[in-house]
Formats: sequence, structure tokens, C-alpha cells
Amino acid sequence: MKKIKVGLLPKIIVAIILGIVCGFFFPDWLVRIFLTINGLFSNFLGFIIPLLILGLVAPGIADLGKGAGRLLLITALLAYGFTLFSGFFTYFACELSYPWLLGDAGELKPIEASTAVPLAPYFTVMMPPLMDVMSSLVLAFTLGLGMSVINGATLKGAMEDFKDIINKVIVTVIIPLLPLYIFGIFLNISGSGQVSGVLGVFVKIIVVIFFLTIVLLFIQFFIAGFVSKKNPFRLFRNMLPAYMTALGTQSSAATIPVTLEQSIKNGVNRELAAFVIPLCATIHLSGSTMKIVACAMAIMLMSSMPISFGMMAGFIFMLGIAMVAAPGVPGGAIMAALGLLQSMLGFDETAQGLMIALYIAMDSFGTACNVTGDGAIAVIMDRINRNSKHVGTREELEEVAVIE
Repeated sequence: MKKIKVGLLPKIIVAIILGIVCGFFFPDWLVRIFLTINGLFSNFLGFIIPLLILGLVAPGIADLGKGAGRLLLITALLAYGFTLFSGFFTYFACELSYPWLLGDAGELKPIEASTAVPLAPYFTVMMPPLMDVMSSLVLAFTLGLGMSVINGATLKGAMEDFKDIINKVIVTVIIPLLPLYIFGIFLNISGSGQVSGVLGVFVKIIVVIFFLTIVLLFIQFFIAGFVSKKNPFRLFRNMLPAYMTALGTQSSAATIPVTLEQSIKNGVNRELAAFVIPLCATIHLSGSTMKIVACAMAIMLMSSMPISFGMMAGFIFMLGIAMVAAPGVPGGAIMAALGLLQSMLGFDETAQGLMIALYIAMDSFGTACNVTGDGAIAVIMDRINRNSKHVGTREELEEVAVIE
């Protein structure tokens, strides 16, 4: 009998529903058991986040800078530029829409302030991190840039092994335990009587982010069409199979073959597409950035946390770098961003749990936006490459004629 594999998103949805339902009738002693589990998991996350940043960012920077040539540098800068644009576009869109869309109906008070007798875990185990998040980022940049300019392979090999360990921890420990963690978060929220407001905000945010991803993709393809002098609507239409594939797989890597073929249909040189598409599947996460910024601002508004342009601008710039290092698993981007949410925006355990649940609930939207935008970057890179050569081959010109 074939074993049925359940994805992370269905598990998260079930965890949210069970947490809400169980919150109405679970006795306090049982709730405290799950609060204890959540406390242990949260402390472990606090310990592992600086190591996660170091293990993922340093090798990522080293890989981008090592031996890479002009095309790789331009592609990386273009992907980072698209990611930054997505972050700031989302910030201004949410700044305009959230005050009247969310209002005060979904205000999330601290759990301790909303219950008569706050429940506490039975015990906690302190797991102090080896360094704070900013120190790990600075160290990761230093090591990554250093490894990209020296010829030694010893440190690079050690960092690659460390990266493999971190990815293993994410895939075999953190991701499998997330549903249980989310269950505990919503169990506590349900017991505090705030669940209706939280779920109402969730639905509104999902609708807003879906609309924003479509607008962002049109903007990206209008830029690609302007640069390449091609019809942006036709470019976007040709990438729809990649969009639909990503909706189903929730994986940029799994969608690479489809994205590659559709980019070639858009007139991109086959060799260039074979270089740009796999690279962008790793370093271009406009959709993920959009989800994180939009969800973060919503939770900050719900929690009455201060939101300023300066604070969010710094967060978006650092988030763009963190997204380059995000592991290619469902929920990987939010794992890479947790340290920044904690250190730069002041997210506590409850806010982080809500952030993870809300992000994963829309994981397919963000992935589809990421891979479809890869096609726009490929078109722009193809034009840049052709301009640098001044003239293309006959086969290349025929490929261009297909779309024009």
C-alpha cells in the first residue's frame, strides 16, 4: 500500500484548527504541557537562529563571489534589486491599506494581559545563543567575502559541511515540529479569547497578498518588456505554466524545468536561461519578501507595535540578503527571517508563531511569484547579454522573432 505523504501546509491548517477547538475545553494542566513544549522549542529556535544565519549566509556569499563572472554579478544585483523593490512596494501598499482594512478589530493584546490567571509552562530550559543575530550576520559577511577572494578550500569545505548540518536541523527537526508549535500558539490564543480577531485578520491579509503578488508580477514584466522591447502581456502569459506548477509544488527548485522552458519560449537564449533560471531559483525571492513584510506589518499593527519607515527600510535591506540564504524547503524563507524579525522588529514568541503560520498558509503564492519573476529577470539578462555582444546569432534572432 502506497504511503500518503501529507505536506506541511495541510499539517499547519490542521494544527490551527485543532488549537482553536481544543482551546475551548482543554484543562489548564494539559494546556501547560503544550506551553512547556512551546517554550522549549522557542528557546531552541533562539539558540539555532544565529547558527542558521552563519551557516547559510556565509557559504551563499562565497558561492556568489567566487570565480563568477560579469553575468553572475549582474544577475545577483538584479535579483536583489527586484527583492528590494518588492519589499518597499509591499511596505507602502500596506501602509496605505492596513489602517482602514484591519482597523482595531483584530487588535492582539499580549496573552498575559488578556487572561485573568496567565498560564505558565511547567519548566523551562535556558538555551542562550552563542552570539546575537547582528554578530552572526557580521561574521557571516566577513567569512563569506573572505572565502570569495582567497584560494583556500579548507574553510570553504568546513562551512559547506556546517551548512549541511544546519539544513539537516531545519528539515528533520524544526520543520516537522512546526505544526506542534503552531498548535500550542493557537491553543493559548484560543484560551485567551482572541482567536476570532486573529482569524479575521488572517483572511484579509491572504486576500491582500494575493492581489499584491499579481500587481508585482505585472510591474516586473512591464520592466522586462520595456528593457527587451517585447510585449509584457505575452511575456507574462508564457510564464503562466511555471506559475501554476509552483502553486502545486510549492518549490522553486521543482519548478525549474518548467520555468526554463517557458523562458526559452520568451526568446531567452537557451544557454543563458540554463544559467539564470537555476540561479534565480535560489537568490530571487520577491514573493517571499512580500509575504514576510506584509505579514510582519499586520502582526505589528495587531500588537500595537510601532511601525516606522526607517525601521522597516533597514529590515527590508537585511531581509533581501537573508533571502539569498533561505533553504529551499517549504517554510525555509521564514526560518531564515526569524532572526531579523526578532532582533530588528522585536517579535516575541507569540508573534513569531503567528508569523510562521501566516507565512506557510500562503507559501504557494509566494513561490509562484518567485519563479514567475525569474522569467522576467531572464528576459532582462538576455537583452543585457545581447547588447554586450552587439549582435546575436541567427538562431538567437529567430528565437526573438517568436515572441516579437
